[in-house]
Amino acid sequence: MHPILFRIPFPGWTIPLFPTLLVVAALGALLGLFGWRKKAVDLLVIGAGMAVAGGIAAFSFRGQVYTLSELPIYSYGAMLCLSIVVGWYLTLGLAQRDGLPRETMANCYFVTAIAALIGARLLYVATNPSEFQAFRDLFALRRGGLVAYGGFLGGFLGSWWFLRRHKIRLLAWADVAVPSLASGLVITRVGCYLFGCDFGKPLSENAPAWLQKLGTFPRWADGTLPEGSGSPAWIQHVNQRGLSPEATASLPVHPTQLYEMLAGALLLAVVFLVRKKQRFRGEVFLAFTLGYGILRFLIEILRDDIERGEYGPYIAAYLLIPGALLVFAVAYAYGPARSITNVTVRRATQVLAAVPAIALYFLMKPASFATSTTIQLSTSQWIALATGVAAAVVWGTLLDSARKNPEAAMSLGEGATLEQEDADAPAAEEDEEEREVVVEKKKKKKKKKRKAKKAKVVEADADEPKEEEAPVADDEDEDDDLAPKPA
Repeated sequence: MHPILFRIPFPGWTIPLFPTLLVVAALGALLGLFGWRKKAVDLLVIGAGMAVAGGIAAFSFRGQVYTLSELPIYSYGAMLCLSIVVGWYLTLGLAQRDGLPRETMANCYFVTAIAALIGARLLYVATNPSEFQAFRDLFALRRGGLVAYGGFLGGFLGSWWFLRRHKIRLLAWADVAVPSLASGLVITRVGCYLFGCDFGKPLSENAPAWLQKLGTFPRWADGTLPEGSGSPAWIQHVNQRGLSPEATASLPVHPTQLYEMLAGALLLAVVFLVRKKQRFRGEVFLAFTLGYGILRFLIEILRDDIERGEYGPYIAAYLLIPGALLVFAVAYAYGPARSITNVTVRRATQVLAAVPAIALYFLMKPASFATSTTIQLSTSQWIALATGVAAAVVWGTLLDSARKNPEAAMSLGEGATLEQEDADAPAAEEDEEEREVVVEKKKKKKKKKRKAKKAKVVEADADEPKEEEAPVADDEDEDDDLAPKPA
């Protein structure tokens, strides 16, 4: 694979980290001061965050220098940046189409993106605390170290904080933001695949040759990265599965990165289909939350990277996995299924939703209880279950409210209405000014026509002699005649 896409050469600059990071902290302090003077709480918080983070980082890296001989462009980082850019245009385009104020949504996207990155990193740190021996390790993102669910939760909290001040409904924003989450899954999982992280369990010998090829990750050449000498799968297989250190590639594994990329593409199609028949604000967001919860739970079963973290009691696999799928089936029956108006179709889908759980139970059930395998759920699986059930409950509640009051269910919030009125006011004034200009032009045009007509009459009278010429009123007299008379 390709952990580094390319390298940008530099002339060997030596950068002292302590003063450089102090400059970042100072810029953050200036931004916060500017926000405080302008009473812009958003800028104040962002600036304060930059100042604190820069100050802590400067203290942690004091006395160290960084020699910039070349700048490696890492595959995961590049795909992460690309997903943010694509999400920017996708989110703001949908926000404008739904009637949300563009400038406010642009600021919200910025806050949400920062909160998502922080949340993704914090959940990874909480899941793998042993990897972080010093504070500076928090900023070492070359090998990944972000959890998607942490990003979703962090972004959700950041959006809630920002939109609460602007009196815009959180669910209205969430509906236009989740398509960018789906597209982000597609793009960032390509970065994961190129780097080799988030890999799956070893494939069986009977797996198709093309799948084995996709799931084989190489040993990197020495010096490819500052730390490690191989892809994460290769390192884990050498340490835990008896793979020879001289092997040039890992064991063939499930390419779970590509599985989740396909899941993101499927969810992207689903959310756009839901948008076409949306009945209440939040329906698109809830569809994504439940759908991603189900797909992520299933993909996690095939994951094998140790960074996932596993918690909870050990339960027999043939009970735990089908039981979790049955919970998702009940959640679907309570929430999304009730959106189907045809009673026969609705009941049929509710029954079919439970079939995979029942079938999986009988397929996984061992011949005897003594041979059953016990497992724990990963961090992401617990979050998937919790958010999936919560999404279904909220879906059912909002659907009932939408049936009672459809107009209120699709409102954007008081803040969006006020900002739209403020935005429309200058346009209305411009329209009024344009109308006045048009009226004035019409008056001048009529005046010119009257003058031309009078000139023709004078010329005709001059050609034909008359006993007595009638006086012709000048323009000022005519204008006086046209002026309104006092009552």
